[in-house]
Amino acid sequence: MDRTFLSNGMRSLSQGNLGVPLLLLVVIGMVTLPVPPFLLDVFFTFNIALSLVVLLVCVYALRPLEFTVFPTILLVATLLRLALNVASTRVVLLYGHEGGDAAGKVIEAFGQVVIGGNYVVGIVVFLILVIINFVVVTKGAGRISEVSARFTLDAMPGKQMAVDADLNSGLITQEEAKLRRREVTEEADFYGSMDGASKFVRGDAVAGILILVINLVGGLSIGMLQHDLSFDLAIQYYSMLTIGDGLVAQIPSLLLSTAAAITVTRQNSSQDMGNQILQQMFSAPRALIVAACLLGVIGIVPGMPHVAFLTLAAAAGAIAWMILRRQAREAQEEQTSKQELARTQTAVPVDEQKELDWDDVMPVDMIGLEVGYRLIPMVDKLQGGQLLGRIKGIRRKLSQDLGFLVPSVHIRDNLDLVPGGYRILLMGVIVGEAEVYPDRELAINPGQVFGTLKGVAVTDPAFGLEAVWIETGQKEQAQSLGYTVVDASTVVATHLNQLLQNHAHELLGHEEVQQLLDMLGKHSPKLVDELVPAKLSISGLLRVLQNLLMEQVPLKDFRSIAEALAEAVGRSLDPMALTAAVRVSLSRLIVQEINGYSDEVPVITLDPKLEQMLLNSVQNQGAGDGLVLEPGMAERLQQSLATTAQNQEMAGKPSVLLVAAPVRPLMAKFVRYGNHRIHVLSYQEIPENKKVTIVATVGGQGG
Repeated sequence: MDRTFLSNGMRSLSQGNLGVPLLLLVVIGMVTLPVPPFLLDVFFTFNIALSLVVLLVCVYALRPLEFTVFPTILLVATLLRLALNVASTRVVLLYGHEGGDAAGKVIEAFGQVVIGGNYVVGIVVFLILVIINFVVVTKGAGRISEVSARFTLDAMPGKQMAVDADLNSGLITQEEAKLRRREVTEEADFYGSMDGASKFVRGDAVAGILILVINLVGGLSIGMLQHDLSFDLAIQYYSMLTIGDGLVAQIPSLLLSTAAAITVTRQNSSQDMGNQILQQMFSAPRALIVAACLLGVIGIVPGMPHVAFLTLAAAAGAIAWMILRRQAREAQEEQTSKQELARTQTAVPVDEQKELDWDDVMPVDMIGLEVGYRLIPMVDKLQGGQLLGRIKGIRRKLSQDLGFLVPSVHIRDNLDLVPGGYRILLMGVIVGEAEVYPDRELAINPGQVFGTLKGVAVTDPAFGLEAVWIETGQKEQAQSLGYTVVDASTVVATHLNQLLQNHAHELLGHEEVQQLLDMLGKHSPKLVDELVPAKLSISGLLRVLQNLLMEQVPLKDFRSIAEALAEAVGRSLDPMALTAAVRVSLSRLIVQEINGYSDEVPVITLDPKLEQMLLNSVQNQGAGDGLVLEPGMAERLQQSLATTAQNQEMAGKPSVLLVAAPVRPLMAKFVRYGNHRIHVLSYQEIPENKKVTIVATVGGQGG
């Protein structure tokens, strides 16, 4: 029984479950119980070692969030140091009359070696350390912590919106979204905790001054009144012990304050502090050249220490020269690689013996992406490019949403484009192009922001929103102002995703239809045999499926589509009639995709006179002749639809135009020509369990 308990206790201690409680018990014991000088030496040494380890962890951490336990460690270290001050104060006041080593060897060493036996110098050194710690390091770190916490909390909604946007566009998975949301929360908690933890360090610096005064005055009083020491001997004993005690506590405090300042001043980038300093301070040699010139001028002034200034001037000049040589070598290598790439693209092997064959006829890629040479690292995994992974995520998400496998995206470089430009092609035809800045971030205005940003003003290529290309360091500021900030890879991927959604019907061909039929045939072979080719050809089925995709209806429920077609082909083979029959069969899916799970569907209706006129036109001329409207009336109807759709969007509700079934295909085409985000449904496409609410009527005499 005892052995099991001991084993469990050792296991808990090794796992860290009892470490913090035991440390707190030790702190309470040092405050309340007398501590021998030997243990004081051990605890003071441990305190210094702990401060050094914490400082080095802060220096070598790649990101501040890698050391989220730092505020807790700061609190525990401060409590440990204050408990040591109480324990050492008790020993100094009780046994200080016995000599310099009464409070242990560590305090004696700091009292004698560090201050050199001069007590005035020791007091001055101690006060300087306190001023540096309290006025400079701690106060600055506290202010930075406060500002960082405020801006981090203000930027949380923008960061959450960016995560949701990436998740909805298929750039990240659900697990990655959860991880990024947790990082946003951890970042806010960390900077909030650092704001409070900085107050511990400031209080510790104030306590150090008060403890020094109390120890000195109390020690002189006890030594002279209780132990009959002379003033000279008492000041010798107690001043050395007091100053040694203050220094041995103040140096770890300064180390922890420095660690806190380093942590809150670090940027949230995956680089250690040494690499950041080298890249940002010594990437441009101009500053070093100017500094070398100024040091050289100062060094030749009569009376100045020539050796020191001229040596530093020569060192700065040599470093600047080395940087210039390295940059010239890198530029030459980049130029050589560009020329090699150009030769590879344009070189034509000379082989007059070979005859042309069909292998020389290059097929057209269904989906193509051409990039300028500055964007090549974005699509190169060896250089850390993320675009390939995001495009794969887009294809996976679109394939799941649309119901068929989206073709692969073929990526190639194009030296005719501007360096940061790209093109998106479907069947060899350009459907979209834009220019991005790989070394910047795009701050998109979602509709309501609280300030302006400096940068390159553009329009978001995917949704046409106002946006600004900003420097990477402005990201936190932009998010705090309400902007949605994304990188260049996300811009290209989102633009590609939007275009593929808009042109989904062009991506579906005979091969994809056959694949859908083969998959359905595994579960419903009789349904497939009855439909294709007995009643409907693959070309006819393809036309119906393309009509559905053109109207944003997914093909996920292909079995219901096939069943509806098998029933409808006996009445008509017209693709529009078959599409209408399928839409009625998929009414619940269509309404759910538009309005979610709400029981109430807000709709827009046409003016009864206009709808009757359109019905008469369809019955007299046929649905294939298009809408018969006067130009003025058509323009007013477009404007009225645009205004109503905008009002619905501002209210956070979908725009649904509800019309009679014969008119629905014509109005759907009419809405697509106006580029309105309006879904056109017929009365038969509203499920029976849904309640219809009319929010607006368009097409009347007033509009």
